[in-house]
Amino acid sequence: MPNPQPNESIFSHLEAFGHKKVVFCSDPDTGLKAIIAIHDTTLGPALGGTRMWAYKTETDALNDVLRLSKSMTYKAAITGLNLGGGKAVIIGDSRKDKTEALLRKFGRFIKNLNGEFITAEDVGTNPRDMEYIRMETQHVTGVPESIGGSGDPGPIAALGVFMGIKASVKELYGNDSLTGKTIIVQGIGHVGEHLVKLLRDENAKVYASDINEERLGQVSKKYGAEAISNNSIFDIHADIYAPCALGATINTQTIKKLKCAIIAGSANNQLEDEVLHGQMLLDKGILFAPDYVINAGGIINCYSELMGFSKKRSMQLTENIYEATRTVLKLSKAESISTIEAANKIAEKRISDIKKVKSSY
Repeated sequence: MPNPQPNESIFSHLEAFGHKKVVFCSDPDTGLKAIIAIHDTTLGPALGGTRMWAYKTETDALNDVLRLSKSMTYKAAITGLNLGGGKAVIIGDSRKDKTEALLRKFGRFIKNLNGEFITAEDVGTNPRDMEYIRMETQHVTGVPESIGGSGDPGPIAALGVFMGIKASVKELYGNDSLTGKTIIVQGIGHVGEHLVKLLRDENAKVYASDINEERLGQVSKKYGAEAISNNSIFDIHADIYAPCALGATINTQTIKKLKCAIIAGSANNQLEDEVLHGQMLLDKGILFAPDYVINAGGIINCYSELMGFSKKRSMQLTENIYEATRTVLKLSKAESISTIEAANKIAEKRISDIKKVKSSY
């Protein structure tokens, strides 16, 4: 995906990413400053989480929401869901600035989009926050199970990443057993912790890293993982590197340092530059499982809530990420293209095919 420069106009940003609509939400009374980006609605209403983050600049916030929303379009498309791609960011520190009034006001902005955008939780937000948003609009998922929602998407998201890891191991080693494989999990938040458990249950050797040292110690002890510092991630020889924190950890500098055979994690937009770094990984012989393919468990969880599917059906759809990943890897190998290029081709073809069937949502 493109990386617009800070000196470009807002409309240049939109043209670079191909967005349908971007809404800037401002409410001085509650302190709300938010951006909702709707990338594409060919397949259905745009669904995407709301991230609350203390961005250094508004340009950083805009870049983030544009990249994330485009990824959601491709994620829904390649997973076979009838959803478009969107995303929202609230500018602020979720630990200090989040209030009921701010979230409910944000819900009002979503309501005014008349179903074109549906939100869910993301970094800095949780099911309780979605409950506040639900007080103002029905266009929200991931609300607590106690009020009819699907609750925490973490376990489902982790399962999808786990299936993507197994598919990648199958491609490289001929079987998908993780017993004895060494895996670095960077970031042990909601998804990362569940992933550590799944990996340890298969007797993988897990190195865990997180900026929260207290949590790192607790999770490592709980599951029998080895705690390491962020600074030592690229010094360890491992079979798999699983980035599960924020994006852009795969860049020119880190690719030179990487000592792994596979990259497969839950973080969004792991490649700082898709074209450049996708090719660099291909040239170096590192298999990259595209993030929006294997981290689709979260959107599957939300889709299941919207459709009224059971948890069993959610699990079945998430387990299909194994075959989706295999399809991407096979195309990459057949055409000698990067895995991210292969994934994009598959996603874009489905959008193009469905566009012939119906108009936008």
